[in-house]
Amino acid sequence: MEWTIQELAARAGITSRTLRHYDRVGLLVPSRVGANGYRYYNPTAVARLQRILLMRRLGMGLPAIAEVLADEVDALDGLRAHIAALEEERARIERQVRSVRHTLEALQAGVEPRMDVMLAGFNDLYKDEVISRWGERAFQVSNDWWHGKSLDQQRAWKQDTEDLVAAWVAAVKAGDSPTSEHAQSLAARHVRWLSQIPGTPTAEGDRECSIEMVNGIGDMFVDDPRFAAMYDDEAGATFVRDALHAYARTRM
Repeated sequence: MEWTIQELAARAGITSRTLRHYDRVGLLVPSRVGANGYRYYNPTAVARLQRILLMRRLGMGLPAIAEVLADEVDALDGLRAHIAALEEERARIERQVRSVRHTLEALQAGVEPRMDVMLAGFNDLYKDEVISRWGERAFQVSNDWWHGKSLDQQRAWKQDTEDLVAAWVAAVKAGDSPTSEHAQSLAARHVRWLSQIPGTPTAEGDRECSIEMVNGIGDMFVDDPRFAAMYDDEAGATFVRDALHAYARTRM
């Protein structure tokens, strides 16, 4: 099976002039040229055009596309890479849809939409930080889980989180020790809270990675001023860290 240049242009949503230009620069040559001078394209050529159009949509210029195709040893590997890129783009669009839906539901309910949720998929908060600490999958799974919640479910989760933080702050103000039974019960509650988040080691039952994660989160509370402020001050964040470390060391 093969198409003429006019048929291919129409099906690809581009012009015959574009295809002729691709031919001139050696990016996409016809499968054959008929005696009448007509250009014809077979499935192999169409597959190459498909990849060219995908890379153009990613913002790549023609010289860069030509370099990628010239350096490629296995066309199948290239197609796999494009599938991965498209799936990532699809996931990003789905996050955008959920964020816009959140805005619509909030406005319909007469409440203020959350600004961080409204921009999910446009600039995901802490994405790079989560990936650097726990990997791409942990971010993707947990991010999809969060943005898949309804507005009411997100509110309930936020309230549970605020209640947990308030309990930690109260324990600090009461003069508890990080290794006290009360503090350790809060640490257990904190770990259960983490285990509700898909993609985390605690959710997946990976003991060694869970211990590492709980210790890492405790350290982060002290090292990152954003979290120190959440627990009132550095002393509060240090208390939570020490309690989580003790729990991970003795009870996990």
